[in-house]
Amino acid sequence: MPPAKKRPRAYDPAKTRTAVLAQLGNVREAVRTLAPEQLALPTRLGEWTVRELVAHVGMAVTAVGRSLDLPEPAKADATLLDWPFATSASASAIDAFTRRLSADHPDLDAYLTAVEQGLVEQLDAHPGSRLLETNAGALPLSDYLVTRTVELVVHTDDLNAAVPGLDIPQDRQALAAATRLLADALAVRAPGGATEVRVPPYAVVQCVEGPRHTRGTPPNVVETDPLTWVRLACGRLTWQAAVEEGKVGASGGRADLARLLPLMS
Repeated sequence: MPPAKKRPRAYDPAKTRTAVLAQLGNVREAVRTLAPEQLALPTRLGEWTVRELVAHVGMAVTAVGRSLDLPEPAKADATLLDWPFATSASASAIDAFTRRLSADHPDLDAYLTAVEQGLVEQLDAHPGSRLLETNAGALPLSDYLVTRTVELVVHTDDLNAAVPGLDIPQDRQALAAATRLLADALAVRAPGGATEVRVPPYAVVQCVEGPRHTRGTPPNVVETDPLTWVRLACGRLTWQAAVEEGKVGASGGRADLARLLPLMS
């Protein structure tokens, strides 16, 4: 008899809303302290400067409003776990849009303040069940908002890497949601039960084809911290570097995830 299909993870819409607004607020508070020379610093995202990266943070949040402005789809035709694998197809359009936003909004503090206010108004006006047309397909607003935690957590880390001493805090709930979504995406990419991936305190998933573990200590275990996992999943850190730096513990013949990462790029 085949194993029962695992139910999709549920996210509390109120907690997701709070997490997105909290992390956006963390970024906004940090950005208002940046001097022009800091905004001109390079980032690890190709040719983008810090200014363009900040503009992209706003773009990621206003994606909610752009989708709400479109006609509501007749039915959902995607799931939350389709989203991580759908982002790379839009890379060139995202780059061009980000550059226009950076040029059009010289006052980034005012820009992010307006972005935050707009999001609050949109979430107040629409139920979480409202369907949105997204790059992954038609998703409920409550699910799409979970994807915004990934965008905010990843790009907060990008900003911290670009500006020495910036140290924007990661909201705990935003980091938790991003970690869980990306861990579940790994289980979709490599279904199975041979390897246990642990990202305490937020996620544990079974993945990779092979003998299924049922009791006792799993023979194949990967363990890391949430931010390292996000960096691995989103291509900010390679598997080899993470292992060599002691950021990942991996034991067992099926514990090498190098061929499966990154999940997003």
